[in-house]
Amino acid sequence: MPKAARIALVGVTGMIGQSILRQAVGREDLRLIGIARREVPLPPGARMEVFVAEPDRWGEVFEAVKPDALICALGTTIAKVNGDKDAFRAVDHRLVIATARAALAAGIRRMVAVSSVGADRHSKNFYLSVKGETEAELAKAGFNRLDILRPGLLVGQRPGDRRPAERLGIVASPVMNLLLHGRYRQYRAIKADTVATATLALALRKTRGRYTHDNDAIARAGGMLPQLDSAD
Repeated sequence: MPKAARIALVGVTGMIGQSILRQAVGREDLRLIGIARREVPLPPGARMEVFVAEPDRWGEVFEAVKPDALICALGTTIAKVNGDKDAFRAVDHRLVIATARAALAAGIRRMVAVSSVGADRHSKNFYLSVKGETEAELAKAGFNRLDILRPGLLVGQRPGDRRPAERLGIVASPVMNLLLHGRYRQYRAIKADTVATATLALALRKTRGRYTHDNDAIARAGGMLPQLDSAD
C-alpha cells in the first residue's frame, strides 16, 4: 500500500473546511491534519489530528508534522467583521500569506488555496481586489505547485447564519445557473462539497506549476479523486 499523503488544512471551521473534514473520513490514501485557532468538531468516523494554536505558532505545527501539501480555506466576509476593511484584509490577505510563508519555511512545496470568482487585484470591488492581491503574492511565494480555486457562490451548510442576500442568491441559483453561459459560467453557484473534493484531489498532485481553476475546472478536478472503494 502506498504511503498516505499528509495534507495540512487551515480554515477548518468554515464551510469548505468542514466539508473537507467530512470527505476525508475513511480515506486511506491521505492523512488530514487540521490546524485551527479553536476546538473543531470532527465528523463521525473521523480519524485525524487537529492542532489548536494561534496563527503565529502554525509554523511550529508544520515543522512538527511535516505535511506533503497545504490546503488553505481561510476566509471571512465584510459582514462578519462589521465592515472593517482592515480586519477583512488581516484574514483574507495577511493571514493567508503568513501561513503560506510558514509552510514554505517548513519545507511544504505544494499549496491549494480557495479564492473567489472575479478575483482581481485591480478590481474596484474591495473584496475582489484583496482576493486578487493575495493570489498574486501566492504566485510569487515559491511553491513548486500552486492551485488556486475560484468558485462561484458556494452552496452548502455554512456554520452560523447566512446573510440574507446570500440566502436569496442560493434560492435563485438554479435559475441563474441556467442563464449563465460562455464566459459567465464561472459565476454559477457551486456546491461546497464539490470544491472540497477538488482541494483534496489537487493536493495529491505532484506535478509542478501554477494553476487557476474556475467552476468547470474545479468540478473536473474533483471528479479525479479516487473513490473510497478504489483508494489504496
